Amino acid sequence: MTRRRRSLVAGAVLVGLLGAVALLSLLWTPFAVSDTSGGRLAPPGGAHLLGTDRLGRDLATQLMVGARIALLTGLGAVAIGGTLGLAAGLAAGFAQRWLDDGIAATLDVVIAFPTLLLAMLVVAARGASLGSAVLALGLAMSAVVARLTRILVKRVLALDFVTAARTSGTSWPRVVAEHVLPNVWPTLVVNLALQFGLAVLAEASLSYLGLGPPPPNQSWGRMLQEAQSTVLTAPAGLVAPGLALVVLVVGANLVADGLREVADPLAGRAS
Repeated sequence: MTRRRRSLVAGAVLVGLLGAVALLSLLWTPFAVSDTSGGRLAPPGGAHLLGTDRLGRDLATQLMVGARIALLTGLGAVAIGGTLGLAAGLAAGFAQRWLDDGIAATLDVVIAFPTLLLAMLVVAARGASLGSAVLALGLAMSAVVARLTRILVKRVLALDFVTAARTSGTSWPRVVAEHVLPNVWPTLVVNLALQFGLAVLAEASLSYLGLGPPPPNQSWGRMLQEAQSTVLTAPAGLVAPGLALVVLVVGANLVADGLREVADPLAGRAS
């Protein structure tokens, strides 16, 4: 097994474990998210595996719900960003020169715009919620995906067999379905796996700033923000969500690294 295949397996295991925790939270949690009967800053042990926070809420329950929020944010942002980005990139790749230049300039402006600032504008317009966070991150991601798609599409369209298909009268939808998409999707999948990890980190940052999903939903970012004042007396409140965030992001990056072998098998043999 090559190094990248091992990375793919390891990453899939890490992401899968947190995915299982997120699915379990839909059916069962040790306590209700808003239950404050555990006592303030109780140490780990007994009914409270990770202890409680400053309000007496069970940290294990909050961690499980946070896994659900993180995965929903990552998957939702990838779905929005991938769909919009692919459509815009294909349009730019097939557009005439003047329109292509306009789309490229617009994408550069959006990419240069700070993601958190864009998210703040969306939240200000729609209110703080999971949907607002997913929409903002998806819009920011779409520009990155669109620029990559545009580059890949132009590269594919310059290939001899694609040029032959176009000159033979093959329709544009057929060229896209039979030649363009099969040649661009491997690289796009790798990029989307990386964007998933970035979206999870961005959502945690938004929640840390108070712009994420409101209570009773509990994000890992909000858990970090709430635990920073009690880190010396109850370190589990800071360590647990921080470690979970690292595991999910590292897992997504390992999956992306492993997927590179699927996109380029020769590179996988070389490693």
